Amino acid sequence: MSPLVVFLLLWGVTLGPATEASTAIKTQPSLWAKAESLLEPWANVTLICQTPLESLDFQLLKDGGVQELAHVAMPTTKYQFPLGAVTSDSKGLYRCRTTLQSPDTWTELSDLLEVTGTEPLPPPSLSPEPVSWITPGLNTALLCQAGLQGVTFLLKREGKDDFLQVAEAGEGRQAAFPISQPGNYSCSYRTAAAGSSSEPSPAVRVQEHAAPPKPVLTFRGFFPEILPPKAPNSLLCLAPLSSGLEFQLRRGEEVLKVHMSSTSPDRVMFDMNLEDLGDHGPFTCRYRLSSKGAAWSSDSSPLEIMWSDRTLPAPVLTAAPTGPHPEPGSTVQLRCTAARAGLRFALQRLAPREARLLQLQSPTGTQAVFTLRDVSVADSANYSCVYMERARPYAGSLPSAPLELRVHGPAPRPQLQALWTGPVPAGRDAVLRCEGPVPDVTFELLREGEKEPSVRRSTPSNSTLLVLAFVGPQHAGKYSCRYSSARRGAFQSELSRPAELLVRGN
Repeated sequence: MSPLVVFLLLWGVTLGPATEASTAIKTQPSLWAKAESLLEPWANVTLICQTPLESLDFQLLKDGGVQELAHVAMPTTKYQFPLGAVTSDSKGLYRCRTTLQSPDTWTELSDLLEVTGTEPLPPPSLSPEPVSWITPGLNTALLCQAGLQGVTFLLKREGKDDFLQVAEAGEGRQAAFPISQPGNYSCSYRTAAAGSSSEPSPAVRVQEHAAPPKPVLTFRGFFPEILPPKAPNSLLCLAPLSSGLEFQLRRGEEVLKVHMSSTSPDRVMFDMNLEDLGDHGPFTCRYRLSSKGAAWSSDSSPLEIMWSDRTLPAPVLTAAPTGPHPEPGSTVQLRCTAARAGLRFALQRLAPREARLLQLQSPTGTQAVFTLRDVSVADSANYSCVYMERARPYAGSLPSAPLELRVHGPAPRPQLQALWTGPVPAGRDAVLRCEGPVPDVTFELLREGEKEPSVRRSTPSNSTLLVLAFVGPQHAGKYSCRYSSARRGAFQSELSRPAELLVRGN
């Protein structure tokens, strides 16, 4: 039998590292406050830093800078930092971290702990478990967590003055509230039965669905690609929750019997033999909760798989306007022509170690026209096209001769947006969004006058959030972002227009 070449086209969301099972050990420490007396919570306070792994070094940070470093003789998972009575010097925003195996390797920072020394007490956090929606068969709860140990929690629903749930934390600092009605919820806490409540948490909106939201079906990887002959083929179905799920792979209304495997409750891998499947799809997946009477979710966006045995003659690929050097910002049409009609055409971008499937068309005539809009140096590559029959025996062509496009000039400048207004309080995070026209790149955030980036992040998308964590006065300045890529051909964009970060002391 002739070698098989497999082409996969993803119609929907392309996933990156999130598609791989998370096997990392949790290392983020927790930080909370313990009061000697809840009747006077700020009279004598101790901050407790606890880590999942034993450590010899514990570091307390305040308002974006290092406050105290403690080294212990024996490895431990918990360390106490006494504050005593809270004063103007000790109030502020705290985080902690610990070392891992090496003394120079620190964990990520704990969540933020606010010490005010005044009433009302700082707000708690409110988060949904496992998701922010309710549906038959799913037990949804809201987790309210305070920075102070041993308080009493109160949950309210917007517009319902008589709705109130109360839970005692005991020796803990959080409470879970079961939710059965949609709405906007917030929580607060109090230190004594007759005491006043804290500031309320930011609201969490809980929605109601008759059926669970649709999952995502994707090829296992960053993008649709050409696989080696006879390579194993797997599709990944990723659900928006991980709570006792049952999955199906479907072709139309047909449920396909394929081998399934999983490394995490929120996803399943469908192992597929393309020759046995025959038809190229499109395929969808769905899931349901394992509880009795649970409804199936909506179907995922469709994904189409095609394979070619290379037994048909190669098509011809041409470009309009002609020539290998289109002008930056122009539109290029790539025309793939075959000897007969009724075929499925695919355009692919060639690279030394991969062939990425870009577009798919099923025209009525003998040719497909693929459009590249607003081209830039990021579109510089060799392209080819193939075609496949839409009926058995699903024969496919050889690829066309490569067509080279080379666009000169720098990559378009990205846009940088600061997601805050005014000065950022010392100890808070400064979050910026960098967005460009090109997906699958690495974004960098650079401060004016510095060569090394403050933040670097790779993403299959064309935008990302860049976070300056726990900022202090040392982080103030003007920042710009840029993006680069080695996978798409080595290029680097111009710097964005700057955004200025001002830091306000507490």
